Amino acid sequence: MSVTNKLAVISTALAVVAASSSGALAQKKYDTGASDTEIKIGNIMPYSGPASAYGVIGKTAEAYFKKINAEGGINGRKINFITYDDAYSPPKTVEQARKLVESDEVLFIFNPLGTPPNSAIHKYMNSKKVPQLFVATGATKWNDPKNFPWTMGWQPNYQSEAQIYAKYILKNHPNAKIGVLYQNDDYGKDYLKGLKDGLGAKTSMIVMEESYEVSEPTIDSHIVKLKATGADVFVNITTPKFAAQAIKKNAEIGWKPVHFLNNVSASVGSVLKPAGFENAQGIISSAYLKDPTDKQWKDDAGMKAWNEFLDKYFPEANRADGSVMYGYTVAQGLVQVLKQCGNDLTRANVMKQAASLKDLQLGGFLPGIKANTSATDFAPISQVQLQRFKGETWELFGEVMTGDVGG
Repeated sequence: MSVTNKLAVISTALAVVAASSSGALAQKKYDTGASDTEIKIGNIMPYSGPASAYGVIGKTAEAYFKKINAEGGINGRKINFITYDDAYSPPKTVEQARKLVESDEVLFIFNPLGTPPNSAIHKYMNSKKVPQLFVATGATKWNDPKNFPWTMGWQPNYQSEAQIYAKYILKNHPNAKIGVLYQNDDYGKDYLKGLKDGLGAKTSMIVMEESYEVSEPTIDSHIVKLKATGADVFVNITTPKFAAQAIKKNAEIGWKPVHFLNNVSASVGSVLKPAGFENAQGIISSAYLKDPTDKQWKDDAGMKAWNEFLDKYFPEANRADGSVMYGYTVAQGLVQVLKQCGNDLTRANVMKQAASLKDLQLGGFLPGIKANTSATDFAPISQVQLQRFKGETWELFGEVMTGDVGG
């Protein structure tokens, strides 16, 4: 073989090697926390403290990822789910987020719970360019892709939900005197703002805005003060422990206003049952997930799949607890995002795929509810349906509605 031919063969071989290696590079891209075999995901939940009723969300997600791993993982990779307790204390959230990002080196933090805890790590996560994905809070500020491109919400936002209650009150109780109880933090204030925006020129219908601190052992005294105003509509903006207390105290002192309970405390198992079903009759809330206690879903395919999952991977779960359904659906949403990522498991692509959900319908969603996102819309779920508590379960009524709040 001549020297020229030899050089031609070598250059062809080198070209083949270069092409195959660039093909491999194009096929697989990883950031810290991802590899050929693993996707490392961080999570922060209040497993203790005043919001510990929500801890089951983390346990449900963990069980769901075990199911995914048992079935072969996502594109051949197993999920390594690392979840820590912050007791709903923002300083502790900061500590746990730093641990997950800097020590555990997770690819991203998924579904950390609570408005004050997420607010405490909001700037940190964005400065580190680590996704703070599908946060478990409906504050409106999570939908701000321009200023916080690494943070995305999941559930319908609080302001939209409260606006829907305001519309209902204006239509059905135009002469109401409204008493509001709200948690004195960003979560409570977000709902309150939505209620006022929804009432518009009629905000004078609110006769008292009563706030409580999450550190208070009981809110009984606040309920007594609200009753004394003569309010005949009660807007209850509380987390599960305090929601159950409010329902009980209302019954105890014989205050029977039209009662609106925020969606985050609409769980039959963790709120209404402990408060006493007899005390919860007629309460109005909103929903975007199927209520596991509602017999209309008995033969529903999505509900059957949910029950099969719990039978095998989380048999001790309280099936009447709406937080279990929440944890299940948000974990399914994440699995969809990771499937879309393919072999490009960079943090930027995780956010890109999370911002590319198109009419995603999950088994736990109510009919007509779909998750949609885009580069300018970081609020996956924006629809809810009103529901009224009757007997031992919620009854849906009216149409699926969307609030007016954008980013």
